[in-house]
Amino acid sequence: MRQGWRWFGPEAPVTLDEVRQTGATNIVSSLHQVPIGRAWTEKEVAERKSMIETTPAGRSPLVWSVVESIPIPDAVKRKGGKAKAEIEAWIASMEAVAACDIPIICYNFMPVVDWTRTELDYITPTGATAMRFDHERFAAFDLFVLQRQSAGNDYSEEDQRRAREVFDEMSEEEVAEITRIITSALPGSTTEPLTIPGFREVLSAYAGIDAAKLRQHLIEFLQAVTPAAEARGVKLTLHPDDPPRSLFGLPRIASSAEDYAALFDAVPSPANGMCYCTGSLGVRAENDMPEIARRFASRIYFAHLRATKREGDGRSFHESAHLEGDVDMVAVLKELVAEDNKRSASDQIVFRSDHGHRMLDDLTKTVTPGYPAIGRMRGLAELRGILYALGSIPS
Repeated sequence: MRQGWRWFGPEAPVTLDEVRQTGATNIVSSLHQVPIGRAWTEKEVAERKSMIETTPAGRSPLVWSVVESIPIPDAVKRKGGKAKAEIEAWIASMEAVAACDIPIICYNFMPVVDWTRTELDYITPTGATAMRFDHERFAAFDLFVLQRQSAGNDYSEEDQRRAREVFDEMSEEEVAEITRIITSALPGSTTEPLTIPGFREVLSAYAGIDAAKLRQHLIEFLQAVTPAAEARGVKLTLHPDDPPRSLFGLPRIASSAEDYAALFDAVPSPANGMCYCTGSLGVRAENDMPEIARRFASRIYFAHLRATKREGDGRSFHESAHLEGDVDMVAVLKELVAEDNKRSASDQIVFRSDHGHRMLDDLTKTVTPGYPAIGRMRGLAELRGILYALGSIPS
């Protein structure tokens, strides 16, 4: 298995030399500066690849092996195969990536919002901070800040009562902060932060789109792009929904094993793969993570190995240390290693630690939410230790 590290580009707080110090060898990156929907050029991809792979004298080499991600325009999620211009632009970006010999592309199909949290610096018992999703605070935002029409249909009377209590206790500063966290652009996105009226408008565009229709739109997208991916040797990996359930009344279609099975049945091309994210899928108690790894082993080309810890009734959760959450990481890695041992060196699974705790010196530095250096380095070291114990030497 190949040790990856997500790097957000030359302006990122973590430099490539610092990445080398973590032991990672494979870079996971993207052209975050390119507006969503505009086709990437081969020249742009080649310039970023050269920046990553030009190794200074005496330094360890790095290779750009995963693009995370080429964002899928909203029009594709709403219109499926009818969004022909947007799909053609996406294919052009994929072809630019393929021309530069980058074999794996990660993407997601979450409508409107990407991964969603209510706190970015939840204080853990160690004093390190983590990202957290608090169901009651989320409901308070949805019901009383966003004031989404029909939001009341998504919450029980007890949920609404508790959300009202939570909202009434929130200061203006806390309301502003949770609004900023939920509506702002997320790492890797070029979408501008949304105002509350703008958020409502974008949500209204999904009226009448249920899970079945959104799934059909994803299938139409995959039917259009996988022939080109397969012809060029590119593997497409769909990231799960985060959290793996509906938010703001929007459908989610990559939240369970059956969701992925439906997509693989509909588009059986080997280019149609999975980004196996233990943190996202692991939030849902019924998702058996080792079994999912075993069931879809041949479709897993890229893995996000992190852990979350469910709280209370399981609707709230926080990012735990990599070996301390609800995911049995040893059992997961046994499955991935078994699959990886069947593959050639050029087809090994790329994995990366993800959503590390903000700790030590990073508590006083500017960091990308979820992507501080030290917490991710701790996670990568722990994962590497498991691999050595399993007899797998990570590359």
